[in-house]
Amino acid sequence: MEFYFPTETGEQLAFVAAAATALIGCFVLFAPGLTLRLLGLAISGDRPEGLGATRSAGGLIVGFSGTALLLAQPTVYLAFGAAMALAAFARILSIMSDHGGTWRNMLLLVVELVVAALPLAYVFGLT
Repeated sequence: MEFYFPTETGEQLAFVAAAATALIGCFVLFAPGLTLRLLGLAISGDRPEGLGATRSAGGLIVGFSGTALLLAQPTVYLAFGAAMALAAFARILSIMSDHGGTWRNMLLLVVELVVAALPLAYVFGLT
């Protein structure tokens, strides 16, 4: 089985977005404590469920972005881009509703918007 790397620029950008997301997901999966500290979050030492939930979210991110990498199909890129766009929408809601206009939230919003835009632009023929 060969490793597939796209030849079209638009698909390459979608592929890179999925690959970057998979790397971030691996970081979340294997270093949940550090991830939470970088995000300015804390968990109680006697309640490990927070680490479990964080690892689980990392596994979901790796699984979804990895599927996009392995299948490299427009419909999978569409689902991946839509999911990231909804994550960005949720962050916008948090910024507006939870008074979460911090530099971390703004930076993560930009990252989520870019990661959502790249596969969606490819799917809709904008790149």
